[in-house]
Amino acid sequence: MTYIYGFKLKEKYLFNFIYCFLIINIMNKTEFVNAVAEKAGMSKVDGKKAVEAVIQTIAEEMEKGSKVTILGFGSFTVVQKVARKGNNPKTKEVIDIPARKVVKFKVGADLAKTVK
Repeated sequence: MTYIYGFKLKEKYLFNFIYCFLIINIMNKTEFVNAVAEKAGMSKVDGKKAVEAVIQTIAEEMEKGSKVTILGFGSFTVVQKVARKGNNPKTKEVIDIPARKVVKFKVGADLAKTVK
């Protein structure tokens, strides 16, 4: 057995874990702010203000139920999910799942081409 971050990991799964860990690169908010500031030629403080302003503006429009489209990047919309029946996986009991609103993101054509 091998221990990674306190978890027991069988030897046969070690390669898959390391492969996934190395391939998946996750950028957090601080790294994103730093990248935006560097590319825009501004300070990190101004970069943070700019990123937070964009996030806040999108969130406010989502709260109103508006659609936000950033050409070439994608569209954010609010979708109403209807109430439905579901199953509790532990007890196999049928439960009611209430109606709710969710945010949906559709990738723009330019971003989709860049990722491919």
